Amino acid sequence: MATEDKTAFTHFDEQGNARMVDVSEKLETVRVADAAGNIKMSSKAYELVKSGTMAKGDVLGIARVAGVMAAKKVDDLIPLAHPLMITKVTIDFAYRDEDTSVEIFATVGICGKTGVEMEALTAVSVAALTIYDMCKAVDKSMVIGDVRLLKKTGGKSGTYIRKQ
Repeated sequence: MATEDKTAFTHFDEQGNARMVDVSEKLETVRVADAAGNIKMSSKAYELVKSGTMAKGDVLGIARVAGVMAAKKVDDLIPLAHPLMITKVTIDFAYRDEDTSVEIFATVGICGKTGVEMEALTAVSVAALTIYDMCKAVDKSMVIGDVRLLKKTGGKSGTYIRKQ
């Protein structure tokens, strides 16, 4: 396998054509990615979510399932992503009373040849979109934001930890 220039985009060949990166000669390693994001909402929507009394039901429970499902479907959404046999997905939430927002955390794991950053980021994004969908009757002004990779481990490039 040819050595790849770390400053080059790996999803393009020498002629600039899009390609799926060949990972056939890479070693399988345990890889984990943590991502986060948030959704800010009105006080009314926030209290309904927090108390579990939103008309559509258990908002965070449904968002958790949606995030897990999304992590397993990234190769259907991102054109050059590899289909992966994910071994772990967790979705967690934290209430932020100070700005009536919900912080969303995803952890995705695999023993494989490529990382799971896109899966963790997608899980956070779809969980946030699900919260929006379930709360939009009460608050259409919600804002989804700050979706980011917090940490990734495994693979040739090693560990990445986001600076505060």
